[in-house]
Amino acid sequence: MPLKLSLKPGEKFVLNGAVMQNGDRRATLVLQNKASVLREKDIMHEHEVTTPARRVYFPIMVMYLSDKTDDKAYDEFVLRMTEFMNAISAPEMLQHCVAISRDVMAGEYYKALIRCRKLIAYEDERLKGVS
Repeated sequence: MPLKLSLKPGEKFVLNGAVMQNGDRRATLVLQNKASVLREKDIMHEHEVTTPARRVYFPIMVMYLSDKTDDKAYDEFVLRMTEFMNAISAPEMLQHCVAISRDVMAGEYYKALIRCRKLIAYEDERLKGVS
């Protein structure tokens, strides 16, 4: 099934590890086969990995964008997910963590990234006003 990307002028995205940037006009790309694609808004830079949920997200993103098995990123994911799950008690979030872990084990990294966004939103809400 094709993937349709609508890009804003100047928007960056990663396609199979290559950083690309749209030109000066809105554009639509249609990918006809399976590819690893992340839009600029979903790309997390190392300096942004500042909270436990973001420490879970980052190694998943690395695995998604990598063209080979990355045991170091997987080990980092396992460590960070374990830490995160030990720090929370909300049943719904724990269920998300289990689902994310299942996705990662199945190699469904993009699905895991989408689910991980819910952990980040939950964490942001809980940390609101905490310095």
